[in-house]
Amino acid sequence: MDDRAFRSFEELQQAMVREAIDVEIPPFDLAGTLTLPTRGSGIVLFAHGSGSGRFSPRNRHVARGLQTAGLGTLLFDLLTEPESMIRANVFDIALLADRLLAATYYIRTRDDTAAARIGYFGASTGAGAALVAAARGQDDVSAVVSRGGRPDLAGGSLPKVRAATLLIVGSLDHGVIELNEEAYAKLGCEKRLEIVPGAGHLFEEPGTLDQVIYLARDWFAEHLQ
Repeated sequence: MDDRAFRSFEELQQAMVREAIDVEIPPFDLAGTLTLPTRGSGIVLFAHGSGSGRFSPRNRHVARGLQTAGLGTLLFDLLTEPESMIRANVFDIALLADRLLAATYYIRTRDDTAAARIGYFGASTGAGAALVAAARGQDDVSAVVSRGGRPDLAGGSLPKVRAATLLIVGSLDHGVIELNEEAYAKLGCEKRLEIVPGAGHLFEEPGTLDQVIYLARDWFAEHLQ
């Protein structure tokens, strides 16, 4: 994609519709923020990791970058506040995948998003959940991007993933690089592994998170638009 398409967020404010929503997970709801372009496009659902939620500053930064490319985004809490207090839930990949699939169902039931192509953006443990959900909802998910993720946590679901998958890892994220390489070898879908120079696990180093945005933006634009 031409870098000119990566316009400032402010320039697109009037072309985006933002809505506070509740994803129904009986017997409770999960709060989220759905941002849509005025013209139909793909939608990226975020799977947060390590107990973070829809207010994760890194994922919100990535979401803004995707929005400038005309993509819709859904940032939502995969866990309720009481659930997030239980450390085991953060690593319950099956539970997190269930919540992501529930959010996917929610998108499919809305008149304005029912026909949209769907992508998942997963970070840390959320990447494992995104890949498990993609394997289970094959007809609904077109692309997955993992940022500093743990795709290895998807285990036996990896060979079942059909969505085009991009794994992004920092060059300083030793140990996690190897886990991504092992997971990459098990994927049978269209795939790519990108190692961002000078980046650690959280991509806190100057410019490294923007590299994630460029890579994710192009991947989703190719497969969702």
